[in-house]
This record gives sequence, structure tokens and C-alpha cells, in this order.
Amino acid sequence: MSTVGAAFRASVPVMFGYVPLGMAFGILFQNLGYAWYYAPLMGLTVYAGAAQFMAVGLLAAQASLFEVALSTFILNSRHMFFGVSLLSRYRARGLKKLYLIFGLTDETYSLITSTHPPAGHDEQNYYLALTALNQGYWVTGCALGALFGASVQFDTSGMDFALTALFMVLMLEQWKKLREPYPFAVALLCGLMALWLFREQMLLVSIGLSITLLLLRTRIGQVAS
Repeated sequence: MSTVGAAFRASVPVMFGYVPLGMAFGILFQNLGYAWYYAPLMGLTVYAGAAQFMAVGLLAAQASLFEVALSTFILNSRHMFFGVSLLSRYRARGLKKLYLIFGLTDETYSLITSTHPPAGHDEQNYYLALTALNQGYWVTGCALGALFGASVQFDTSGMDFALTALFMVLMLEQWKKLREPYPFAVALLCGLMALWLFREQMLLVSIGLSITLLLLRTRIGQVAS
């Protein structure tokens, strides 16, 4: 099996999530009155599902450029935390490495940390193929949704829940791989605490608390051993 073929096989679950999810974004974005091609263009240049869905609400509310930029930074700051763990894996140089960094999403991270290239195939090319295929699924979904939204009018209430559903699927996949309740319990408790005490910055605070507790546990384990 070729490197691209192996990457495609591993990324099929993401394809079934990204294409309909991208279509949901394209339809919602089209309802704002923009030309259809702005949706796939946003998928190419921004490529952040949660941030793009958030942008729909911010643009509809006529938020300022600063508000959009700040909200996007806070929402995507989680990539800084889990992206650090891939530095040792991303050994590609130049534009390849820059694209791997740009194309890192929650779903791509999940695949990179849970799958491996076929024996004898270059690991970096496998990561590149995974990243490019995932973005291709997303951009395709954005384009299809925008084209559909431009030609058919219907009620879009509840469509933004597709992103939540995809995160739930990824969580279940991680549970099947790890089979360890501690990280999930930490995430749940930190999320509830952040929601209660820091509602406006819930995502950033919950991620920061989770990372801190997991690092402390690792440190304590190293000292004990």
C-alpha cells in the first residue's frame, strides 16, 4: 500500500466527519450573504472548524476585527498545548514543516498519535498526506455546502451541533486507544470548574488546568520511580 493510500485509509473517519461538517459551515456562512467561494477560501487559509463556526456568529453580530482576532486566538490556543508534543515527530524541514504546523487540527493530531505509516514508508510523508487529505475533505465540504446554500433556502437551526458531535466521536476513539480514565476525568473536572469560575475564558482555562494536572502527575510518577 502506498503512503497516500495508507493515509487515506486512516483518515476515512475524518472524511465522514469533515465533509458534512464543512457543508454545515458552508451553508451557515452562505446565509450571511457572502459569495459562495468565500467559504472554501476560508477553509484554505484559516482551516479551523471551531473558529470558522464561531466566525459565523461573530460576523452575524458585526463584531470588530479585533474581537474576531482575539476570539480566534483564544479558541485555537489549545493547539499550542498539544502541538508541543509533536515537535519530536515533525522532523520535516522548510515548507513541509510549516504546512504540518499550519494544518494541525484536533482530528489530525488524533490520527498522528494513534496511527502509523506502513513499514518501509517515510513517516514525514505519511504525516503530510494525512494533513493534506484532512484539509482537502474540509475544503470540499465548505465548497459543497456554500454552493448548496446559494441555491436552496432552508432552516439551519441546530446545524452547528455537528462540531460537538465530531469532538465526541474523537473522544470515544481516544478512550478506545487509552483505556485510562484519569485524563478524561481531569478534562471533565477542569471543564466544569472553568465553566463555573471563568465562563468567558472557559476553553483556555480548562485546557491550561488539564495540562498542568497531567504534567504534575507525570512529574510525580517520575520522582516516585
